[in-house]
Amino acid sequence: MKVLIVYYSTFGNTYKMAKLVAEGVKEAGGEPVIRKCPELIPEQVIASRPDMQAGREMQKDIPVVTLDDFKNADAYAFGTPTRFGNVSAQLKNVIDQLGPLWMQRIFEGKPAGVFVSTGTMHGGQESTILTFMTVLLHLGFVIVGVPYSVPDLYLTKGGGSPYGPGHVAGAENKREIDENEANICKAFGKRLTEIAKKLKK
Repeated sequence: MKVLIVYYSTFGNTYKMAKLVAEGVKEAGGEPVIRKCPELIPEQVIASRPDMQAGREMQKDIPVVTLDDFKNADAYAFGTPTRFGNVSAQLKNVIDQLGPLWMQRIFEGKPAGVFVSTGTMHGGQESTILTFMTVLLHLGFVIVGVPYSVPDLYLTKGGGSPYGPGHVAGAENKREIDENEANICKAFGKRLTEIAKKLKK
């Protein structure tokens, strides 16, 4: 199964989550394809922020997602930081260009889910994922979350919910992904791959 992991990350936290989701995909025998969204923040803003420059440098070797990436995948994981309780403009911009594939019904019957990073514990993790699920339903996806058979959902003191993996990055976006958050990311990637196999039979 080819699993497209498409994400946007300003400081690198969502990117790190994408790599963990990819580990779970590999555990289930799938092929992860990690792609980033085009940047929309003006260059002069990034140039004035060392933390943004470091985030961009971290992801410099990740290709920008294309329509062919979407067309050729069997399952999809969408990663985003929250923007006032909602999806980032960068990821929404990519989604808004999927009309031609939607018309071809490329996504119908394929599994997809969402992972998210926030600066604070209650910074919109659940609202961002739940709001984004309406988009996935419009496109025809079968929505995948994280069931409570994943024990880390009971243990997490950071991010992660039944709706999808989460990470609390802290006010300065420097908090590392903890063990529970990482395990939820991996479990999510594994589950996406396993469900894709079942749906493709």
